[in-house]
Amino acid sequence: MRKIKLTIEYDGTNYHGWQVQKNAKTVQEVIQNAISKLLGEEIGVTGCSRTDVGVHAYGQVAHFLTDSKIPGDKFSYAINNLLPDDIVIKYSEEVSDEFHARYSAKGKKYRYMIYNAPHPSAIMRNRSCHVRPELNIEQMQKAARYFIGEHDFAAFQATGGQVRSTVREIYSMEVSRKEDNIIYIEVSGNGFLYNMVRIIAGTLIYVGMGKLHESQIPGIIAGLERTKAGKTAPAQGLYLMEIYY
Repeated sequence: MRKIKLTIEYDGTNYHGWQVQKNAKTVQEVIQNAISKLLGEEIGVTGCSRTDVGVHAYGQVAHFLTDSKIPGDKFSYAINNLLPDDIVIKYSEEVSDEFHARYSAKGKKYRYMIYNAPHPSAIMRNRSCHVRPELNIEQMQKAARYFIGEHDFAAFQATGGQVRSTVREIYSMEVSRKEDNIIYIEVSGNGFLYNMVRIIAGTLIYVGMGKLHESQIPGIIAGLERTKAGKTAPAQGLYLMEIYY
């Protein structure tokens, strides 16, 4: 059997997240169906990250097994012919048996996009989080620095997460204004808890609005209480950018 690695981009607006579910359309299901149709056999696709409803990806990674003779780099072209326009296989390649999309991953990078303007955007409504009050970027940047390093991020995990440890390491976090109304929060780390990036984004939005001061962040992290952090920011602003191997 050959193992094929896929790097996938998708707009999550029309999907109930990545992972296959019984009564809802998901990205994983659509890709599996396309590959199964292409190869004439039932194919299971294993993904790295279980993105939630409405979350997008530039760099989701998955793999599948096949006996097909199609060259590894040609799968992307063949599969894309059977996919809807909001899912694209950016790259495909044959990898060793030891590779696993999920368990071989060393870290991930996410982006959270904020549309900061008095009125919402019709075009950006499914691709960003609208925040009406003008945000203080400098305060958000100062607050972001406190997240870097290894910490217990229990205060930044939503109910429903099932992990043995809530300790994670953040490698980098940057807050920047890319256009007049667009703010990026970009974070990379060795792993993330359930809704962790969205809760961090919500907390930084509170800092930018003046509801929290940047000096409060260390205490919120150390306190381990979810209620002390900001709200969970909406899913449509979140993008899975890259998986590190």
